[in-house]
Amino acid sequence: MAVNPGNNRPFNSNRPFNNNRGGFRQRIAEEPYRINERITAQRVRVVGENIKVDVYPITVAIKMAQEQGLDLVEISPKADPPVCKVVDYSKFKYEQKKKQKEIKANAQKSVLKEIRFGPNTDDHDFNFKVKHAENFLKEGAKVKAYVHFAGRSIVYKERGEILLLKFAQSLESLGKVEQMPQLEGKRMYLMMTPKGKK
Repeated sequence: MAVNPGNNRPFNSNRPFNNNRGGFRQRIAEEPYRINERITAQRVRVVGENIKVDVYPITVAIKMAQEQGLDLVEISPKADPPVCKVVDYSKFKYEQKKKQKEIKANAQKSVLKEIRFGPNTDDHDFNFKVKHAENFLKEGAKVKAYVHFAGRSIVYKERGEILLLKFAQSLESLGKVEQMPQLEGKRMYLMMTPKGKK
């Protein structure tokens, strides 16, 4: 048995080298989907390309996937029976990640700007606010315009509706109305979204 020069203890060359100091186990990333033998259901509905969509015993379903050189991936575990897809798992995971990124990016892009009016807003103030809204729509933001009725001014709700429709009309070249004027409590609001944006 050789002697380890760093300390005088015998060095066993047959023992596997453990680089993981402190005895901590390395964490293995949890898979987001159950695949193949990890699927616990006895019967599953199978979907995928070149597959007859039907309910199969799990062993048959796994065999179908293996015959195509693919994996059986449980995509709807809460369905009855669970839905599994015959697919290349690494490719499937990549596509799912890509979709999540797109959803996140779209959510971040969706900015909402608010513009407040009173029922007695004068023309100068109105035009000033329309200019702001034009800039918001050009930047790709949604615009929520609302008329706030303080105290007894709620009796002027028709005036508020006319004001919001006039606002929408002033911006029709840049935006489209997503929601017509609607009264909620002491506020009547209208939603506009930039043209060309779904």
